[in-house]
Amino acid sequence: MRISKPPLRPAPAMAAAAALALIPAGPAAAAGISVSTTGSTVSVSTSACTQVNGQWGTASLLGSGQTSFSQGRQVALTGTASGQSAAWSNVGAGTYTVVVVCSDGSTAGTQAVVVSPVSSPTATPTASPTRGVMGGVGGGSTDYGTVTLVAGGALVGSGLLATAWYLRRRARPRHL
Repeated sequence: MRISKPPLRPAPAMAAAAALALIPAGPAAAAGISVSTTGSTVSVSTSACTQVNGQWGTASLLGSGQTSFSQGRQVALTGTASGQSAAWSNVGAGTYTVVVVCSDGSTAGTQAVVVSPVSSPTATPTASPTRGVMGGVGGGSTDYGTVTLVAGGALVGSGLLATAWYLRRRARPRHL
């Protein structure tokens, strides 16, 4: 009896080919810029732009649903020939795309960034237990008395004795 392999399905093969086609474009597009977040501030830096008519270029922060460079929050790049930067403050939590366009019209890079929600500085910490966590002593915060611990130990001991007696009795040869 001969078992044959089923032929490859075209949909997964085409999806894999499309994913492989996008891999070289990803790092190359983000290679010209570096994006970072600190709290609710997003900053971008690059060294790919040259100064034209006293301008380095413009950086834009695009929110979800914004697809055009002109739709985002735009900031002019500042800096020197060795590096330019821009920053946005009071950015809400979410996923954004940073696009840097140099003053000569070339795109220095595009990169996605995730801004995490900022915790409130006025939040009061919760009270911690005075004795810490009592792991392995029968609970996380309950203190059992001596009588309870002795009774539990007696139950465990009697269970061990009963198990040993049962196994020993079973191991004896039986006589008729």
